[in-house]
Amino acid sequence: MESAILPDFSSSLPDRGHSSAVPCRFVILVSGQGSNMQAIVQACREQGWPADIVAVIANREEAAGLAWAQAQGIETACVPHRDYSSREAFDQALADAIDRYSPDYVLLAGFMRVLTPGFVRHFEHRLVNIHPSLLPAFPGLHTHAQALAKGVQVHGCTVHFVTPLLDSGPIIAQGAVPILAGDAPEALAQRVLQVEHRIYPQVARWLSEGRVEMGEAGRVEVQGVESRFFYGGDVQITGGQQ
Repeated sequence: MESAILPDFSSSLPDRGHSSAVPCRFVILVSGQGSNMQAIVQACREQGWPADIVAVIANREEAAGLAWAQAQGIETACVPHRDYSSREAFDQALADAIDRYSPDYVLLAGFMRVLTPGFVRHFEHRLVNIHPSLLPAFPGLHTHAQALAKGVQVHGCTVHFVTPLLDSGPIIAQGAVPILAGDAPEALAQRVLQVEHRIYPQVARWLSEGRVEMGEAGRVEVQGVESRFFYGGDVQITGGQQ
């Protein structure tokens, strides 16, 4: 088994502080509808976070999330990945587009691209993703089908910092739902998505308030928060013992 040296995050996160008078700047990346992006924007405005969503950027011109963001008065941009001959060239153009907004954090919200190590290093400790499984279980694609195939009884989502190793960065928060008898991947995905819409805005708020800290072992701590676990459903038991 390979061993890995964990990065030292202890002094590398943006220094926000609970009393920071400067709003936290978020850029959000989407590839489609961007329902998690919408949940973050709405929660930020309704709850009055010390944050600004300064831009929404997509890699597809037809991404519905762009039109929604524009209707909210948020600046948008598109960097079509098909216009570039390599992943490295696309990621460089994307990084340039993001840098124009000087974000504190870049939030991946249904951004369907595997990012190159160079891109991840450029935004090291500022790049956050939500993945539809309880990591480290089921990294990669088709997570709901994977969960059903393995017969696990609990499934969910994970918000984590992005590292060059896919779906392996330090975990910020997780949310879970029960798997029900007869579940199909589509039904399970919808229940998980409901939890995603709770957990990702909460993490973004913690980031904006400067609560998220990283220890030398690469484990996340959130100041003032006892639990970073969210439960998204009740099981109705019928028949037998209860």
